[in-house]
Amino acid sequence: MNLDRTPRPTTAPTRESLAIEIDLAPAFHDCDPMQVVWHGHYFKYFEIARCALLQRHDYDYPQMSESGYLFPVVDARVKYIRPLRFAQPLKVQARITEWENRLKIEYEIRDAGSGEVLTRAHTIQVAVGIASGEMLYVCPPVLWERLGVQPA
Repeated sequence: MNLDRTPRPTTAPTRESLAIEIDLAPAFHDCDPMQVVWHGHYFKYFEIARCALLQRHDYDYPQMSESGYLFPVVDARVKYIRPLRFAQPLKVQARITEWENRLKIEYEIRDAGSGEVLTRAHTIQVAVGIASGEMLYVCPPVLWERLGVQPA
């Protein structure tokens, strides 16, 4: 069991999959007075999975910045299906589903024991040139190179 609450990848890294799954268990301080995880903390769990996925491809936020780009989140959607609870063993999956004009990552949080889907979500990020501050309408080739993909 992951007692220190540090997420660990649970799938072998492969460039073909563009997905990762991490183990996570909500901490007590993430719960609200109704004894469930406060809705805002779900975004923290998505971010942990997203960073693990981007780190796999050596293109996490520091590498993005070094390559001259920022990728701010411009849209986020969440469907809360069932509540998450304190210390509940969870599987959080992040999967890159779009990369040509924007970076879209879909998420799924499941109960680790039963496999029941508890939450579905996605985020959309766009490339912004650091030097100009301008949004790009096509993702930079460095993203495609790191992900091992080609634009359509």
